[in-house]
Amino acid sequence: MNVIASDLSGVLEIRPKVFSDERGFFVETWQSERYCSLGLPERFVQDNHSFSVKGTLRGLHFQKKFPQGKLIYAVTGEVFDVVVDIRRDSPTFGSWRSFCLSEKQCNQLWIPPGFAHGFLTLSPSAHIIYKCTDFYHPEDEGSICWNDPTLSISWPLYDSPLLSKKDAAAPSFSEVLKSL
Repeated sequence: MNVIASDLSGVLEIRPKVFSDERGFFVETWQSERYCSLGLPERFVQDNHSFSVKGTLRGLHFQKKFPQGKLIYAVTGEVFDVVVDIRRDSPTFGSWRSFCLSEKQCNQLWIPPGFAHGFLTLSPSAHIIYKCTDFYHPEDEGSICWNDPTLSISWPLYDSPLLSKKDAAAPSFSEVLKSL
């Protein structure tokens, strides 16, 4: 397993060992001893599966009082995955990083609690699986506008991605700061 630490404290790209042959491949997507040695929690409480078509942008989502850590990977397809540090006491507060997650790479992204998260589907479609450290609380959810000029995220390919009504109406980063 190859682990690449981001300059955002705690954010890791994990590249598990893939065993391939003419039949296909095998990869461990979670092994508690190995992953916990990287600082990931031993216990996850919820697994989510998201399917999106090309051009779909989901996010930037977070929970305020019940922040979730997430271990994310693409089962099929490819996504441009973005994390934004919204931990007020962090030296990288307000900074963002992007990662390309794909079925070909079998790479994963560990996002500790305290980050907003979103992704843009680059392939014709994508199935994304993620493990969460806390339950989803709809009343606690927040979101940040995907194209906020303060953050200046360099999303690839699309000026007009496919958005949910909620994501299309997401407030700016400066508005969100008032509620954090």
